[in-house]
Amino acid sequence: SVPPGFPGVRVLRQEPTECLFSFICTTNNQISRITAMIERLCQVYGERLCQLDSVTYYSFPTLASLAGTDVVERLRDLGFGYRAEFISQSARLIVEQHGSGWLQSLRTVPYEEAKRALCTLPGVGAKVADCVCLMSLDKPEAVPVDTHIWQIAKRDYAKNFGGTQKSLTNKVYRDIGDFFRSLWGPFAGWTQAVLFCSDLKKFQEHKSEQGPQSKTKRS
Repeated sequence: SVPPGFPGVRVLRQEPTECLFSFICTTNNQISRITAMIERLCQVYGERLCQLDSVTYYSFPTLASLAGTDVVERLRDLGFGYRAEFISQSARLIVEQHGSGWLQSLRTVPYEEAKRALCTLPGVGAKVADCVCLMSLDKPEAVPVDTHIWQIAKRDYAKNFGGTQKSLTNKVYRDIGDFFRSLWGPFAGWTQAVLFCSDLKKFQEHKSEQGPQSKTKRS
């Protein structure tokens, strides 16, 4: 009953390098700070593209620029904290061990293989890997799971994932992803995006405009 009320929900297909390093910045972070960090990353390591209405726009940095020797110290000064090392180490590992075309090549391999490959990078766990798979590597079956999606799964689908556990374990993460894939098939990732957006406070007005809707719990 949710999708008809949210016809504008779309999943991005970002350039893989931009997607990966943007999501590395998201760990234990909030949207306003993430946005500012990515803007600073582009200003310092990207190339100037143009200026419109007094706003200067920059490209996203290349892998080579993020693998430089001064990156960690510079990013720490810019407020990236521990993420500075993750960015530098991941960029260097890709450049030195895989090559600049490696991330793009993951679009052609199966989902599980791409996810495992991404999880070998510093600062990349299951959720970041799934976000990159879904939003840049053409893996629509990837289901990023955070505590919000965990609560939706328990509340709306009558599934007691994790019982009384207070933290999202690897097993619960896998179980939720597999459950959504069993329900929604190869587009489970898009469905996750719709459910996530529909539950955000700022979208509640859209839901109320649809009028009362029945909610069917699935076992």
